[in-house]
Amino acid sequence: MKEKTSNQYSSEIRERAIRMVREHQSEYPSEWAAIQSISAKFGCTSETLRRWLRHTQNTHDAQSEAASSDSERIKALEREVRELRQANEILRKASAYFCSGGARPPVQTMNAFIDDHRKAYGVEPICKVLPIVPPTYYLHVARTAPDLRSTRAKQDEALSQEIRRVWEESFQNYGARKVWLQLKREGLTVARCTVERLMKNRGLKGVRRGKTIKTTISDANAECPLDRVNRQFSAERPNALWVADFSTVKTWQGFVYVAFVIDVFARYIVGWKVSSSAQTDFVLDALEQALHDRQPLRDGGLIHHSDRGVQYVSIRYTERLSDAGVEASVGSVGDSYDNALAETINGLYKAELIHKQSWKNREAVELATLTWVDWFNHRRLLGPIGHIPPAEAEAMYYQQLSESAKAA
Repeated sequence: MKEKTSNQYSSEIRERAIRMVREHQSEYPSEWAAIQSISAKFGCTSETLRRWLRHTQNTHDAQSEAASSDSERIKALEREVRELRQANEILRKASAYFCSGGARPPVQTMNAFIDDHRKAYGVEPICKVLPIVPPTYYLHVARTAPDLRSTRAKQDEALSQEIRRVWEESFQNYGARKVWLQLKREGLTVARCTVERLMKNRGLKGVRRGKTIKTTISDANAECPLDRVNRQFSAERPNALWVADFSTVKTWQGFVYVAFVIDVFARYIVGWKVSSSAQTDFVLDALEQALHDRQPLRDGGLIHHSDRGVQYVSIRYTERLSDAGVEASVGSVGDSYDNALAETINGLYKAELIHKQSWKNREAVELATLTWVDWFNHRRLLGPIGHIPPAEAEAMYYQQLSESAKAA
């Protein structure tokens, strides 16, 4: 008997064979086993039934893809229709606000309309219809309704208050880096770039060092101690090396003079004096304060370094150092680095305090200097000692010394 070809089978037979393969495939070890068994019963070859099955699957996949594409296109059209209807509804409601606004309604009127309808439509959809951009509205919100501001705006406002507080407490001296470091010390985690951005937006700036004024008047004929520092302005402990210098301040009543004695270990100002005269007495008073407050051990290895100013190489000054068991050291002539650390402190003093205003008299300078020295010693962050105040650096040193003694 001659075997039937594919064209000799009706569409109903083909559909029935395909359906039975799909329905009973789970009863056979594999799809091919199901095709072999069922094709034999219908009188066709296994390959013929396999082709029928694959052709049906391809046709079904194509139809599914077409149906899916049509469904997505319908959804997009429906979404576009909803947006158009919403836009028309917004325009209809806005006409009551903008009837007297001309071609472009006033910004205040558009902001009022968004305030009334933002809950129903949202800010972005309304801004798409009206001639206003979202940032303009959000700026209006930030100014008039703090409770509606964004989370970032609220965080910036709270952080700005902390930044201004630190900046004010530094006598408006700190820049972004020092403000950032102080906030970290207080446990407030914030990026440095954020501090820079907020300080710039609010016009907060740190002070900058200006030009220095020459105050050293040396006596070429005077005998001077040797330079025992040689520009090495560092110390391993407090009361190992002091540096001294003075500077001038212009007031309404003339010049006044400010002398400092600084402990090099932590840059702690151990003595200072404001005077209307640049005689030896006023620098000697600053030294006396330092000796009284620090009580250095006699012949304890303390070196006092200064420039070759006539006040510091005078007989009275050098004798007082000798009486206290302090070894004198004087920098070289014409050397801009002979007393660099003391000049640095003088520069900070001028930039952070003196140059910010004009001064009436010596008394005003003296009171301001007292406040600045207290802040400098106990609260100002200094980079060379690890961005901590001088008093804290010395306290840490003595604490470590005490712990080492207990351990021994």
